[in-house]
Amino acid sequence: MAVTIPTRQLFIDGDWKAPISGKRIPIINPSTEDTIGYIPAATAEDVNVAVEAARKAYYRNGGKDWSSAAGAHRAKYLRAIANKIKERKQELIKLEAIDCGRPLDEVAWDMDDVVSCFEYFADAAEKLDSEQRAPVSLPMEAFKCHVLKEPIGVAGLITPWNYPLLMAIWKVAPALAAGCTAVLKPSELASVTCLELGQVCKDVGLPPGVLNIIPGLGPEAGAPLAAHPLVDKISFTGSGATGSKIMTSAAKLIKPVTMELGGKSPIIVFEDVDLDKAAEWTIFGCFYANGQICSATSRLLVHESIASALVEKLVKWSENIKIGDPFEEGCRLGPIISAQQYEKVMKYISTAKEEGATILYGGERPPHLKKGFYVQPTIITDVTTSMQIWKEEVFGPVICVKPFKTEEEAIELANDTHYGLAAAVLSEDLDRCDRVAKAFEVGVVWVNCSQPCFCQAPWGGKKRSGFGRELGETGIDDYLSVKQVTRYASSEQWGWYKPPPKQ
Repeated sequence: MAVTIPTRQLFIDGDWKAPISGKRIPIINPSTEDTIGYIPAATAEDVNVAVEAARKAYYRNGGKDWSSAAGAHRAKYLRAIANKIKERKQELIKLEAIDCGRPLDEVAWDMDDVVSCFEYFADAAEKLDSEQRAPVSLPMEAFKCHVLKEPIGVAGLITPWNYPLLMAIWKVAPALAAGCTAVLKPSELASVTCLELGQVCKDVGLPPGVLNIIPGLGPEAGAPLAAHPLVDKISFTGSGATGSKIMTSAAKLIKPVTMELGGKSPIIVFEDVDLDKAAEWTIFGCFYANGQICSATSRLLVHESIASALVEKLVKWSENIKIGDPFEEGCRLGPIISAQQYEKVMKYISTAKEEGATILYGGERPPHLKKGFYVQPTIITDVTTSMQIWKEEVFGPVICVKPFKTEEEAIELANDTHYGLAAAVLSEDLDRCDRVAKAFEVGVVWVNCSQPCFCQAPWGGKKRSGFGRELGETGIDDYLSVKQVTRYASSEQWGWYKPPPKQ
């Protein structure tokens, strides 16, 4: 299917501006390995211009600016953006599918979520108005106190390539709803739809500088954004290694950060499940989005009494997955994002084999696909907990299988990881599911499913999977500063000190 990639510049201060360096980055179609266009590449100079534009927008117009306007005022813009995205939905689906290699049906689901997210945080912006001046009960009647919720300032938003527009909106929508202005640095591997968000903002008349979009390489654009002294908060989604660097940079300025990092999530399957339902949720939990999900439930812990039967089902379900060009009808597994990531995934698979694991299914390029960064859905057995494939995030369609004997053993194995983003449990015994859900050391738990995500529910992890929460009622809180205002309300003299003699 022919898709025309729009030619865009950096989106700064409400308009398109060429990068100062003139640099551009090729857009590689992961299905064909062809160059299909170019995106602008921001550097530190562009970052500075974008941050200054956001700063100016934050304080513009003497009290009628973005930051001090009523939440209802900001909500109108968020809903206008949502409506414009609805209008352009089919175009945006195609652009994102060709840019990151996700199947069309998946990206269509994402675009609906993008719209829902803007609408949800439009409601949240309006709710802020009713929450202002919330009274605080005090033990002394002479004092009155209320609380103000104010935007934290300019937000630097750094987002990944696996869900390009959706992951950006998880940050952009609550930041703007809170009254922050923002600079968005999307991944250089998939920035096309994020740049189109700039055109959407321009079309609906979002005030200049409220949202600035500057794709570029991490060291050249992301690092300067994280370190910029006029950025008041950083929200990052990506790898733990990069997250650590951003935290170090932010710490020098005592700057708050939200971190949504990697994962090596478990899925525990007990012996009372329906095998076909369990098989489908297991492969969906790991192979959806081409396996490139930070929350992928890629460590399968299955009760020993059904392990062989479930693995057999997994193979049959995997054999039935249609792999190919994301634009093909019925495609359910597309390519890995880039040549570098493809090599990384294949290296994990070969290392697992060298360490003694069994590649039960997949593990290679599909024979009918000679070009593109394709990896078959892969099932690995005979895995030990010391193996690299069991401990480290692969970010590809690779699942490891390990049997267990008891509920206690399953929980211990599930929690034996540096990560703590998500986990799933499958069982007909809901009391057992409750026990396991409470025992998981994670921020997100799925019961009898894996991977569904809704903007109404909070998202985030523990341990090396990061901290802070996106989405849900707490999603806006990371972009707000809470201020108490206390007033002495008595007509009486305070009376702490002895008054001076009357003249």
